[in-house]
Amino acid sequence: MSTPDVDPSKPFYVRFEVPKEVVEAAYEALKIAHESGKIKKGTNEATKSIERGRAKLVLVAENVDPPEIVAHLPLLCDERSAPYVYVPEKLRIGQAVGLAVGSSAAAIEEPGDAEELMNEILAKLKEIVK
Repeated sequence: MSTPDVDPSKPFYVRFEVPKEVVEAAYEALKIAHESGKIKKGTNEATKSIERGRAKLVLVAENVDPPEIVAHLPLLCDERSAPYVYVPEKLRIGQAVGLAVGSSAAAIEEPGDAEELMNEILAKLKEIVK
């Protein structure tokens, strides 16, 4: 996977720029999948989901401190051919999965009612990441 131009203010693990509409769609897909499908929340659970080949889409927050908490996720996703998207806010990941706190990462295992939306996100990701 080649690395398109990335904003230098982004954390070192961010390998491509995600358009705002894709980010918003990813938050929405996660929320719907939480309500009607199956998700894993948090870096540890997302990591296990990717390793087990169950992750259909992984959301990785950009505002994680220290960044090393999630830095392995893009590499693992590439290794296991799991699609992933960067989102700016870990708090919004947490809110989407019903938490009062932020979550550094989440994985959608079964999209439920978000399947169509997730397919649109995956198609857009293929255009972004060549």
